[in-house]
Amino acid sequence: MDNSELIKVLLVDDHEMVRIGLAAVLDTEDGIEVVGEASNGMDGIRLATEYHPDVVLMDLVMDGMDGIEATRKVLEINPNCKVIVLTSYLDDEKMYPVIEAGAFSYLLKTSRASEIADAIRAAVRGQSVLESQVASKMMSRFREPVERALHEQLTDREMDVLRLLAQGKSNQEIADELIIGIKTVKFHVTNLLAKLGVEDRTQAAIYAYKNGLAE
Repeated sequence: MDNSELIKVLLVDDHEMVRIGLAAVLDTEDGIEVVGEASNGMDGIRLATEYHPDVVLMDLVMDGMDGIEATRKVLEINPNCKVIVLTSYLDDEKMYPVIEAGAFSYLLKTSRASEIADAIRAAVRGQSVLESQVASKMMSRFREPVERALHEQLTDREMDVLRLLAQGKSNQEIADELIIGIKTVKFHVTNLLAKLGVEDRTQAAIYAYKNGLAE
């Protein structure tokens, strides 16, 4: 195979034996070439700049710069590079930030060598691979109901009252403008205060201005 057709892979992991094992296995894979090895995020960025790899296998927890920041920096240097996270961690504090940083695929170090090689080939084809537990977490996160803004609970009439209240109008002025009774205004004010979780008209007015509801 022509060298130009080889998938260039950079290994970034602080465990030497992991790098040695990965390099040995991947170098036997058809169409894959390990072009460099880095023991930390800073070295990973330097080698990514030097070798312009197609794929980076990125550990998450390393001394100095972690894999999350290194992923972000590598992709700033080479946006076409595909970063595959290869880690032992599945906790949300590491998984979501690195995906947000641009990681393309997410695998665990318990993955078989053939699975890692397949993920590398898939990455250059534009196909993301997620460890099944990661995929489940991601799906669960997307299924979580989006929290509604508090004012979305208000009725149209309560929104009208809130808007006028925020403009500094008294209950009587609100009643006159909306052509409703003052007792009805007081009823709406009591309801909207409860729904917004505020204690008085001033706090309600502040909420209205913060959320662009006073115009």
